[in-house]
Amino acid sequence: MEATEILKMNKERWEVSAERFFGRTALPEYGPFSLNEEQLNLFGSISGNKVLDIGCGSGHSLQYMGVKGAKELWGLDLCTKQIETARNVLQDQQVEVTLVESPMEENPGLPSSYFDIVYSIYALGWTTNLYQTFSNIYDYLKPGGIFIFSWEHPLHDRLKFEESSFTFNKSYVTEGPEFNEGWQNQAVIHHRKLSTYINALIDAGFMIDKVIDEVCLPEEHSENPSRWYSTQKANLVPATFIIKASKK
Repeated sequence: MEATEILKMNKERWEVSAERFFGRTALPEYGPFSLNEEQLNLFGSISGNKVLDIGCGSGHSLQYMGVKGAKELWGLDLCTKQIETARNVLQDQQVEVTLVESPMEENPGLPSSYFDIVYSIYALGWTTNLYQTFSNIYDYLKPGGIFIFSWEHPLHDRLKFEESSFTFNKSYVTEGPEFNEGWQNQAVIHHRKLSTYINALIDAGFMIDKVIDEVCLPEEHSENPSRWYSTQKANLVPATFIIKASKK
């Protein structure tokens, strides 16, 4: 399947499904069973910084950035409904807000060497072209700027609960586009190894500052282990990984 077909399919599914994700997995949270920003302090001081959110969704992470004192709030998202929702969520911000509807693989005319911080919370794994997306982000950042993103750990959907136990039912090492079970096989996501994300960052010019895949489990472990995100599975493999990188 060509990248243009995948983008078209995924946009259509997001327009239908966006509402059930409004406000979910947004800063200070990085993802399921992960440490949060209040614990990690990866961004440091946000006050006075120009920030760009890749896959900004409903705008709640940008809202967090605004509360923390960001000077300018920019967001990029493929989905019209997400952009419209983000515009409503951010309408009371006292700083400049710019929201752009575009695939992350394309540069829709965002300024070069402009942003102090670019980040993406549980969105970047949707890209059909990882290297081009990282190259775009590198271009958007000022020298010395930081890029932080989180995504579902690539081991997570390789493991499935079947017949009272967890088994690996997909290859970790085979990469490429595949229908995503979590979306009832109605959306396509590229499976990539963790090393692929790291090496693509390096190839785009980034310096890797930190890779985090610690698991933070709740005290209660009573839910159905066959759920997409379950504490039982998180006891075996991380659900989320986070990478912090910087522009040289």
